[in-house]
Amino acid sequence: MYLVELPFPPHRFCLNRLSLIACRFHPSKSVTQSQRSNSLTLRVFSSLLLLSFSTCVLTAQATSNAQKFSDPSRTFRFTYNFTVKDIPAGAKQVRLWVPVPQTDHHQTARGLNIKAPTKTQMTQEPEYGNRMMYAEIQNPAPGKAEFTLEYEVTRREYSRGDYAQLERKDQTPGVVSASMNRLVAPDSLVPTDGKIKALAVEVTGSQTGTVAKGKAAYDYLFTNMRYDKTGSGWGRGDAVWACDAKHGNCTDFHSPFIGVLRADRIPARFDIGFPLPENKDKGDIAGYHCWAEFYAPKIGWIPVDISEAWKAKQKEDYFFGSVDANRVQFSTGRDITLSPKQDGPALNYFVYPYGEVDGKPYEKLDKQFSFEEIKHEEKKAAISKRSAGSGTK
Repeated sequence: MYLVELPFPPHRFCLNRLSLIACRFHPSKSVTQSQRSNSLTLRVFSSLLLLSFSTCVLTAQATSNAQKFSDPSRTFRFTYNFTVKDIPAGAKQVRLWVPVPQTDHHQTARGLNIKAPTKTQMTQEPEYGNRMMYAEIQNPAPGKAEFTLEYEVTRREYSRGDYAQLERKDQTPGVVSASMNRLVAPDSLVPTDGKIKALAVEVTGSQTGTVAKGKAAYDYLFTNMRYDKTGSGWGRGDAVWACDAKHGNCTDFHSPFIGVLRADRIPARFDIGFPLPENKDKGDIAGYHCWAEFYAPKIGWIPVDISEAWKAKQKEDYFFGSVDANRVQFSTGRDITLSPKQDGPALNYFVYPYGEVDGKPYEKLDKQFSFEEIKHEEKKAAISKRSAGSGTK
């Protein structure tokens, strides 16, 4: 139910209409003339009332649509805590890699503080450009090592427009440039042949445009998958498993999407970070969230978030071509080789800290993530403080 304000006070409107009717009825005029006059007045009154009602309905609809989506940007502090537990006695070396959010067109990230029991350094891997914090502990004491990284992030809505707008610019997939060859190649759990290639032929084969193929894959997965984290197998982003099981989390929605488009030689990539609750301004964050992008000639990268669309079905159209500001991105890509290179295998994806003890993967890592919104006034004060600190004395 919507409460809307009329364009004029209703009591004044009624009194004015009644006054008009009274003024138009004069005893000196004939009854027929008065009736005609009153009939005309009532028609005018009805038209104005209908116009007023239509305005109210349109206002209510616009308000309803606006309420479905988040603010265009969010600024917040993000705290990334983790603890290396049960470091064994006699260990010679502990190595740790932690993803770091970076600044791009869709977010601005600034490191505030790092608390660590050893020296740390910032590195960047060359394949995707992901940044990370790297630390080594030589001859560690048995027990635990605690780390805290704090950031200030402004995340902005990322939108290329809706399907109708994108379709007007659509073109057939072009020749893939050498710089994007990796983004049409398979990943360990995202093949581009076999079952995924057959699915691409079935789902996108009748489409010619890049955007149309992307929308066909999006619609297929939205309709045939369900967001369901029961049982085992989900959460790995195994595209073939997801196609068979037809359920899972965000990795399982977006892995077959990426595979199907790559099978059509359309560049597609995997993004991962953390979700921000839409209706809260602070709190803990239970785990990661991921989404995908695909590349269309003359348009550029187009974001999609099929799992969020599935959970909030009124946003099905929105999440093809747009992702909201209720997130922070930490990395992109799959099968990631860290910097410096890890001794273990490539990482399936990189959002949680990764550790090795004496050259072997170490999984005894406790993690906790939280955020707190920065209010407008607080943000202005922080900017002023930074500006003052950067000035010359």
